[in-house]
Formats: sequence, structure tokens, C-alpha cells
Amino acid sequence: MSKNNSKNLINFSKSYIDYLSQVLNKINKKSISDLEKLLEKTRRHNNTIFIAGNGGAASTAITMANDLGFDVLKKTKIKKTFKIQSLNDNPSVITAIANDTGYENTFVNQLKIHFKKGDILIVLSASGNSLNLIKACNWVKKKNGKTVGILGFDGGKLLKICNLNIHIKTQKNEYGPVEDAQLVINHILAHWFQKKYS
Repeated sequence: MSKNNSKNLINFSKSYIDYLSQVLNKINKKSISDLEKLLEKTRRHNNTIFIAGNGGAASTAITMANDLGFDVLKKTKIKKTFKIQSLNDNPSVITAIANDTGYENTFVNQLKIHFKKGDILIVLSASGNSLNLIKACNWVKKKNGKTVGILGFDGGKLLKICNLNIHIKTQKNEYGPVEDAQLVINHILAHWFQKKYS
């Protein structure tokens, strides 16, 4: 994103919006469709979708659990909605795990309690290099579970680890546009399912 317009908020706003539009347009739409199919399969088999992220992505993980869970139930006639759980929801659990066994285990230790055959894990990451997400994905794959990365920058290590990726291609350290795009992807899926099941 250009720094030339940083002194004028109107120009900066236009530049940011234009750049975000470019980022969104570069996303492979088939990867979103592939995720939709995986979510549907998970729902039909009554399995759980786990989702996790750090920082801003943690907020999006919580939002996604609400939008694909309760919102779809509330706004449609569907009888079997998505069972979806954010691993960012419980600060007592997260801080206990981080304090007792290390922050890198915040998600994997929760999965060791709740994960069952057929469940999937979605991770949201700008860098694709967060150790707690990498450990969680590697553990799920060892259990023959499916992992999905919604990733920014160059995709990082998670791009090669995850079974399915939605890659939001940006320059490194462009956290804002990546987190914006992750939320947009959530809303695309949530509104699609609302329309599909209405």
C-alpha cells in the first residue's frame, strides 16, 4: 500500500479501500467454494468445526463461530446447523494452558479434550507462522483430521501444512488488509448459507 497519501485522510482512505479491493479480487474463489463444501460435509455428519486465531484473528474466530452457528440457525429454516466452536472463547482455559504448559499449547490442548474423528480445524493467521496454530494443525493431521488455513502474507509455514488454504496475498506486515479479508470471507460464507437455507 502506497505511503504517498499518508498526510491526507481522504486520499489515504481511498488508497486503503482500493488496495483492499485488489487484495480481495486476487483471492482464489474456488478455495472459498472448496471450504463451503467441507463445511457442508462436516455439518451433514454432525461433526464440529473448530476455529482459532491470534490477535485480531481471535476476534474473527469468535465472530465466525457466531455467524456460522447461531446466525444461520436464527435466519434460516435449517434443522441441523453448523456445530462450530472458537478455541478463543474461554480466557480461563487459554490463560491456564499458557501459564502451565506454554502459549504454544493454547489450542492443541483444547483439541486434545474436544476433537473427535471427522471434526475439522480452521486457523486464521496473517503470517502463517504462529506456533500455537502450527502445533494444533499438526496434531489434527496426525489424527487424520482436515485443517484449513485462511492465511495472509506469503502463507508462511501453514500454507504447506494445511489441507486446504484460502490465501490472502499481501506484503508482509499488512495485518489490517488480511484481517479485513478474513472477516469478509466469513461474511461471504455466512450470508451464502443464510440464502441457501432460507
